[in-house]
Amino acid sequence: MIFRQLSEPETCTYTYLIGCRESGLAALVDPALETVERDLDVLKSLGLSLAYTVETHIHADHVTSAARLRALTGCRIAYPEIDRPTEADVGLRESEPLAVGKVEVRPLFTPGHTAGHHSYLIDTGETIRVLTGDALLIDGCGRTDFQGGCPVALYRSVTEKIFALPDETLVYPGHDYNNRRVSTVAQERDRNPRLGGGKSVEEFVGIMAGLNLPPPKKLHEAVPANLRCGALA
Repeated sequence: MIFRQLSEPETCTYTYLIGCRESGLAALVDPALETVERDLDVLKSLGLSLAYTVETHIHADHVTSAARLRALTGCRIAYPEIDRPTEADVGLRESEPLAVGKVEVRPLFTPGHTAGHHSYLIDTGETIRVLTGDALLIDGCGRTDFQGGCPVALYRSVTEKIFALPDETLVYPGHDYNNRRVSTVAQERDRNPRLGGGKSVEEFVGIMAGLNLPPPKKLHEAVPANLRCGALA
């Protein structure tokens, strides 16, 4: 498998490239509109053809490049089935892995940041990776105060699904605001300030209720566009 973590600095968004060496096919998870040319250049340099764009959820802080990439490459757009836009080609469900050539991408339904949020598990037999989107961040988690967010649901998603993965599972988040790139399930389970160290659901709900975060800067642009797979008009 070919795996690359790619960063968009303005919104601190990570895009993940998953490629199959045998087939030459690839997927981009959570691609951003600002980095279309970079992502195409990376695919070309690796000799890969884009088969899918894949979203973890309907983003409120950046616009996906899914529609643009489909227009340029003919790829298919995959979203969680629960909130799949009408313009998307593929609906993803927890019980139905997505095949990228010989690479299996397994959706995990992890609601709480948004009502339809999914994470993606990739087990090559040598390395286990989980792309957690905004559900679990390094030393943190996504907010739960809009888009159907729910702190109780997020607590259960993380503690019952992500923290249940093997200790050595590599955690790749959808964002990081301190230039950190990867963690592990063991590290987040032990010391994540919001969810780790055996915190109770009541403790977590209290933490999230006290955040008082401002709305994302691109909220009114991003959500309508992402409901159309990134089409701005």
